[in-house]
Amino acid sequence: MFSWFSKLFSFGGGSAFGGKSLRKIVAEINALESEIKDFSNDRLLEDSNSLKRLIQESQLSLDEALPRAFALIREAAKRTLGQRHFDVQLMGGVVLHHGKIAEMRTGEGKTLVATLPVYLNALAGKGVHVVTVNEYLAKRDTVWMGQVYHQLGLSVACLAHEKALMYDPTYKIPEGKEKLIDKERDTTGSYLIQEEYLRPVSRKEAYAADITYGTNHEFGFDYLRDNLVYGPGDQVQRSPNYAIIDEVDSILIDEARTPLIIAAPDIASSEYYKTFARIVTGLKDGEDYVKDEKLRTVEMTQDGINKVEKAINIKDIYSAENLRLVHYLNESLKAHALHQKDRDYVVKGGEIILVDQFTGRLLPGRRFSGGLHQAIEAKEGVAVQNESRTYASISIQNYFRLYGKLAGMTGTAQTSAEEFDKVYKLETVTVPTHRQMIRKDQPDLIYKTLEGKFAAVVADVKERNKKGQPVLIGTVSIEKNERLSRLLNEAGVRHEILNAKNNEREGAIIAQAGRYGAVTVATNLAGRGVDIILGGNPPEVLESQKVKDLGGLHVIGTERHESRRIDNQLRGRAGRQGDPGSSQFFLSLEDDLMRIFGGERVRKMMDWLKVPEDMPISSRVVSRAVSQAQGRVEGANFDARKHLLDYDDVLNKQRLALYKKRQEILETGGMTRHTTPDVLGMVLSPQAKTQVLQMLDFLWMSHLENVEALADSVRLRAYGQHDPLVEYRREGHLLYQQLLADFEKWVEENKSKLEQISNDKLLISNQTPSVNDKNIRNSTLGISNSSQKTGRNDPCPCGSGKKYKKCHGA
Repeated sequence: MFSWFSKLFSFGGGSAFGGKSLRKIVAEINALESEIKDFSNDRLLEDSNSLKRLIQESQLSLDEALPRAFALIREAAKRTLGQRHFDVQLMGGVVLHHGKIAEMRTGEGKTLVATLPVYLNALAGKGVHVVTVNEYLAKRDTVWMGQVYHQLGLSVACLAHEKALMYDPTYKIPEGKEKLIDKERDTTGSYLIQEEYLRPVSRKEAYAADITYGTNHEFGFDYLRDNLVYGPGDQVQRSPNYAIIDEVDSILIDEARTPLIIAAPDIASSEYYKTFARIVTGLKDGEDYVKDEKLRTVEMTQDGINKVEKAINIKDIYSAENLRLVHYLNESLKAHALHQKDRDYVVKGGEIILVDQFTGRLLPGRRFSGGLHQAIEAKEGVAVQNESRTYASISIQNYFRLYGKLAGMTGTAQTSAEEFDKVYKLETVTVPTHRQMIRKDQPDLIYKTLEGKFAAVVADVKERNKKGQPVLIGTVSIEKNERLSRLLNEAGVRHEILNAKNNEREGAIIAQAGRYGAVTVATNLAGRGVDIILGGNPPEVLESQKVKDLGGLHVIGTERHESRRIDNQLRGRAGRQGDPGSSQFFLSLEDDLMRIFGGERVRKMMDWLKVPEDMPISSRVVSRAVSQAQGRVEGANFDARKHLLDYDDVLNKQRLALYKKRQEILETGGMTRHTTPDVLGMVLSPQAKTQVLQMLDFLWMSHLENVEALADSVRLRAYGQHDPLVEYRREGHLLYQQLLADFEKWVEENKSKLEQISNDKLLISNQTPSVNDKNIRNSTLGISNSSQKTGRNDPCPCGSGKKYKKCHGA
């Protein structure tokens, strides 16, 4: 195994290893085991502290310290968890330490692998971030791996929504405040979140820990909030040093089209959305509007426009004074024609909660912006919230590019290796498995109709269930998840159902999906990060063997996803660590992928195929059409992400420059021109300093709206043979230069007043929303763009709650 892998990946002469292969590095780590295994726990801690001192005093580089650090963490894991890193896991750790992506199959112990580079890099004292796909995994790994890090003298914390927690094995719950451990999670064995080992701390303390776990959203939003505060003591993050991203493809690719946005309420417009929600329900697809499911767009026809104008008694809805009404109409039409309940969102507790299209998980607290979320609220008859105004935003891609070193791990990276390299400069390395993979991937079964496909799935599950073989069925939406569950109930097959509506039991359900006779119907990526162990968790020896004799876990895919990676992730739930297993996809010509992207050939095929609904179609043409459809969607999605990044790169350079300027003012109070290093000669008090920062923030907020409007307008210039991106770069630069000019002009004009530290001379109201304002919320998917003129007695668009005439209109 080592011989071929060392050829695949060895460190070049530019590294501290001087071209050492992985085989040689692993041999060096293994050579230290006999010495370290005889250490007492105190000696283990002493050795770790000594290594930390040498690294922080620059007497030893991280590369030089790697063999001993890896040997120490391996011994600590063996003592605390009873788990010893395999040689292939050591390889994965070396790959991650060198800022690459390690592709490791499901069940190969990626969580344990991460401890190696995390520990080594944490010894430098600059902080290491471990990014997980959900909060449950962040908490779980903080407790689970916290034991290992604590043994070696490192502190570990995790970020939960609106709070932070620190691992503390000595922590005792105050009397009368004991927490009951969730009984449903108790069956997951080592995956149990033992809450008594997590004590609440400030967010700043969590980031000051040697190692911090959290989701990409928590890290990203904290970065944005840190650049909105008015006192350096209010900032919580340190300079981004090193991050390891678990399930890196999910975070850096699947979520890359959803920028992180901090926004606050704008003007109330709920009645407009309610009105237009009623109007669009009376419009007919193909007659009053035309939708394109490939591009996810919808446009009004002239007949539709006439109907709307008649309904609201307006002659020309597209006239300048009615443009805001067009906004309400467009968003309401999108909500009606393109967004489906139980696919894109659910209605829960009187709220619209978004559903992650890749994982099937709920996304509480996140909202569509640009008015779309309000339109969906009106459509479903729940309370319509105010629209929002953007205060800060950043794309996922550009947030993670801030780190000095970035690495990631996943079971499926090679199909996206090109994108990782082009966008993030990350090399993808396949790490061999500890045991040979023996899963049997069976050919697809393709049916003419959805009904025929689902009938075949139920029949197959029923047959396997009679024998006791565990089956995991992956679905692409909540709607189809529940439809299949109903069919299984009708067939008398007992099963567990898992989707965004009940994912609080996710860990427990998935951990038991390998039991004898278990049938689990889950959205495709539900349970990601939790291993399915044959015989259940903890496994019963006799039951485990019985399941293995039946062929192990059988995975059924009920539809091809837009990305091959996600199909492979579903398959990867079976056959972990050399276990037996099998997988098969059941498809139909009516599946969304085939219906939308399959092309005219498949539609014609449906007409002339005379086979019965319950008979699978065996055709190379169909199989090729499936493959081509996936390829087209993957290409389109890559182009969309690249397009977003190209535009965000322009804004990102401006963002970094402005945040640097803001930080200088925040830390020193010194005011410098952007054109020359000359100091304006002002020494600002903390209160005058706040006024300057608020003005800078106000100008940046307006700039974000201007740039968003610019992005919309330049797209039309393609019709005039102009490159929209070139136009966007040019005019975006001019807008930013204008921002800087406006800021410095304001400072010059108010220099004398700013130097006076008198409350009655303050120029900007303290009503500008602070970062801690309870109204500020996290949001994704686009930026609000309000074009309606604010009346003197209207609420101020800044979100202060004051009338416009008493706030920014004063």
